[in-house]
Amino acid sequence: MRLNPASPFVEAVLEIVEAIPPGRVMTYGDVAATLGSRAARVVGQTMAQFGADAPWWRVIRAGGHPPIGHEARALVHYRAEKTPLKPGAEPETGYRVDLSRARWRP
Repeated sequence: MRLNPASPFVEAVLEIVEAIPPGRVMTYGDVAATLGSRAARVVGQTMAQFGADAPWWRVIRAGGHPPIGHEARALVHYRAEKTPLKPGAEPETGYRVDLSRARWRP
């Protein structure tokens, strides 16, 4: 699905992501809920298509996992921002974000 970069939803998603403080995160569902929506997948599509210039690593999956395919790049940002992490059971990442300590609500 190709989204329109000028749509109010896309603009609102990127605005919320820009507001997430360093060291804190929101899940795709958190971002959607902040907008009064349940469209977590569309938030993910928005980030995939238009989030390269935003702090994309601050938007994670519900289990605390970083964006798929960007685990190593995200870990560099998490360490630099001192984002609380937990060991992960997944061999490909080895970590996840500690949502109980890092979750941010605007």
